[in-house]
Amino acid sequence: MKTNLSSKITLTKIPKRFYHPENAYEHSVLTRFEKMPTYIYESIDEGSVSLAGEIAREIEKRRKDGRKLVLGIPGGRSTRRVFEEWIAMHRAGRLSFENVTVFLVSEFYPLTSRAGSNLANIADTLFNHVDIKPENIHYPDGFMSKDSVYDSCRRYEQEIARAGGIDYLIAGIGHRGRIGYNVPGTAVSSRTHLVLLDNDSRKEAAQLFHSIDNVPLSVITMGLATMLHAKNVILLSWGAGKARDVKQTVEDKASDSFPATCLQNHASVKVVTDIQASSELTRISRPWLVSSCEWDTKLIRRAIVWLCQLTDKPILKLTNKDYNEHELGELLALYKSAYNVNIKIFNDIQHTITGWPGGKPNADDANRPERAMPYPKKVIVFSPHPDDDVISMGGTLRRLCDQQHDVYVAYQTSGNIAVGDEEVIRYAEYLRDVCIRYTGDETVRRKAEEIIRCLRGEKKEGLPENADVLFMKGTIRREEARTACRYSGVKDDHIRFLDLPFYETGAVKKKPLGEADVEIIKRLLLDIRPDQMFVAGDLADPHGTHKVCLDAVLAAIDELKGEQWLADCRIWMYRGAWAEWEMDHIEMAVPISPEELRFKRNAILKHQSQAESAPFLGDDERLFWQRTEYRNRATAELYKQLGLASYEAIEAFVRYIPL
Repeated sequence: MKTNLSSKITLTKIPKRFYHPENAYEHSVLTRFEKMPTYIYESIDEGSVSLAGEIAREIEKRRKDGRKLVLGIPGGRSTRRVFEEWIAMHRAGRLSFENVTVFLVSEFYPLTSRAGSNLANIADTLFNHVDIKPENIHYPDGFMSKDSVYDSCRRYEQEIARAGGIDYLIAGIGHRGRIGYNVPGTAVSSRTHLVLLDNDSRKEAAQLFHSIDNVPLSVITMGLATMLHAKNVILLSWGAGKARDVKQTVEDKASDSFPATCLQNHASVKVVTDIQASSELTRISRPWLVSSCEWDTKLIRRAIVWLCQLTDKPILKLTNKDYNEHELGELLALYKSAYNVNIKIFNDIQHTITGWPGGKPNADDANRPERAMPYPKKVIVFSPHPDDDVISMGGTLRRLCDQQHDVYVAYQTSGNIAVGDEEVIRYAEYLRDVCIRYTGDETVRRKAEEIIRCLRGEKKEGLPENADVLFMKGTIRREEARTACRYSGVKDDHIRFLDLPFYETGAVKKKPLGEADVEIIKRLLLDIRPDQMFVAGDLADPHGTHKVCLDAVLAAIDELKGEQWLADCRIWMYRGAWAEWEMDHIEMAVPISPEELRFKRNAILKHQSQAESAPFLGDDERLFWQRTEYRNRATAELYKQLGLASYEAIEAFVRYIPL
């Protein structure tokens, strides 16, 4: 079973020489905008395995020489796969941590229990599985008195010095260039210090503490000077959601307004990333600025969109002079004139637009993104959480129903941990009061009161959610989803709740994708045998659930590849909650009228538990309906700027072709 197919999705064919230059000369030419050595790998797995191997070899070399290695490690998700590789190497007898001393980059403060702490997180993902000596694990004290903070930070620096300094410091690149918890404005001379957590950092930490209300107000972190004094620094960054941060870190000028750039001045620093996270680097996103290119339609489209934005002109007004002045003379040599390139790309983008996302019956479909036949189509919309369908493609969903297609919506997870406790208390009080007034059902009344007591004071921090509370939270989301589906036109018996097992842990941390998850998807596909599928391709989701849900669908598709109905099925990927497809990737653009956009907003608002009180809104302050309207309108505005028709909003899709 292939459980990581999403990492093999490459929307743009990037020649290997751009991320693995063939020689030193090529490397210097391609990376001339980069101020840090940057190593790009095809996947998170490949990059993590390479880094784990590099440090493991150094550990073993020093062990044989009777020397120790001092390692600084963070507590975020970026190192998770590296840790897994180290554990596998240790279990295979190829790696020992007996000569390793570890310093944690940060720890939350003040802590009331070990649960949720960085130490507990790293112990769970690394320390408990290898032979590191407890006395070799150093960390800031999250329980000290407030009067001891300054002295404790000073002692931590002294411990690092006594250990001989940090040999390898690993750090992730956070939002707005944060490294450790050094936020914009942190002094380059800073040593280990106390930082008051900003709102973005607290939201991110809410995943460890189950709720933003439980996140400590501050954190103790190594300072920028501490990091700059490490002998080797490795910055990790994975996934499309980090692309902009990687570009700023690697190509922008060093500034304390983006702390990661301060490490450009380190003598031995490198950035390790995957293709998705490197997608904004000049050599990947604008290769014509550093070298000759292998031009295909997508790359030409990206170049033309860039040129239109640079010159503030629509496509059909670009001139030979525009091309020559902005490093695109190669296209003139290939197509003889700007007009020939312009009309090619204008028509290419024009053909992405369709008001018939399921295909227009009895019409010439030669230049349409979706086939006319069969009609009506059996359509499955896969939604990772119980609201991604309406958030990301609510207008298209309604149009598919209005155009009489046989539409099913399959909610892959219950979304139960993303409901605030106050929501459950409200429903439990309602249930209790109904029992008292109408039914006299003592069993249900007592259970409702038990849930209320649990959430109002008996809830134990760090433990999985109470089973009854999880049931209530899952039920709230299920009924909100059912209401939004009905509003969008989906029939009641076409709404499926899959409750994939990987998600049902009662905690933020989930199980790996397994055969049971894929089998549920396979049964659904074999039951419906769809002509068209929509899946969430939003790999910028900061919580990771979208990726696992996409991998579940792709694994099921891979195992059913011999089925004839699947060979005739088209699979479309949507985005919307966290990011939108770039113009060079869009293959189907569905215009949304002002009235349809209002309907979409109302469908999103049916998910009341996911409004302002939702625990995991991410680092975007706007509500989901505001985010998605902004992105849909921005896509429509870009089409208008390029000289195409003006629409209120557009939902965009990219086709997935099974590997």
